[in-house]
Amino acid sequence: MSEKKLKIIGRHEKASLPEIGLQGIVVKTDTGAYTSSLHCKKAVMKDNRLICEFLNPHDDEDSVKKVTFAAFKKRKVKSSNGQMEERYSVQTKIKLGHEIYPIEVTLTDRHEMKYPMLLGRKFLNKKFVVDVSQKNSLTKN
Repeated sequence: MSEKKLKIIGRHEKASLPEIGLQGIVVKTDTGAYTSSLHCKKAVMKDNRLICEFLNPHDDEDSVKKVTFAAFKKRKVKSSNGQMEERYSVQTKIKLGHEIYPIEVTLTDRHEMKYPMLLGRKFLNKKFVVDVSQKNSLTKN
């Protein structure tokens, strides 16, 4: 039986979310977090759709990308301060290095955080081994 070789991912990586239109986002790998999360400036329900506003990290604060999701869920998530909160969750794709992966992200306000996106264990599991001594290891290959 052959084992799948896991890729090495650094503590920070550059990623793109092509379906959302965000490029060159610096993401933090967070093995302490179960779910992956993405900064969302605003999320509103309208006509059974979720309308979200994302900030493009390379543009000024006024550069907002509006994205509408027909499919989404609500999830209960334990936030970094230990409190349970309800968040919207969407399926999308993430490009890391030369590969594109499906990913589920919860949407939350991370404007006070250093990184606009966290990659949690649910995404990392069975794909990556985290080497905390490295940064951007996937884009170097």
